[in-house]
Amino acid sequence: MEVKAQAKMVRLSSRKVKLVIDLIRGKSVGEAFAILANTPKAASPVVEKLLRSAVANAEHNNSLNPDSLYVKEIFVGEGPTLKRIRPRAKGSASQILKRTSHTTIVVAEKA
Repeated sequence: MEVKAQAKMVRLSSRKVKLVIDLIRGKSVGEAFAILANTPKAASPVVEKLLRSAVANAEHNNSLNPDSLYVKEIFVGEGPTLKRIRPRAKGSASQILKRTSHTTIVVAEKA
């Protein structure tokens, strides 16, 4: 049985989130929480919250044992980009791109 959780419109670029999710792919849930707690990246708390949500979904909606879960699949995609303007010299302007991301995690029971 697989259980899924998603975090959409997170104000972090997908490149920065990929660095964190590559660390926990395929790991057990307990090991993944330990890795995320000791990873000094901005995306760590966001991914940890998402993992907690997926474990809670598995426990409450499907009556799965949280100790027997592992991260089967985790991926991140690019979300919409917020475009902002910054004034520059001689009356010109440059664009600031504030990127967002959509992260999906799938946890499953070990067979």
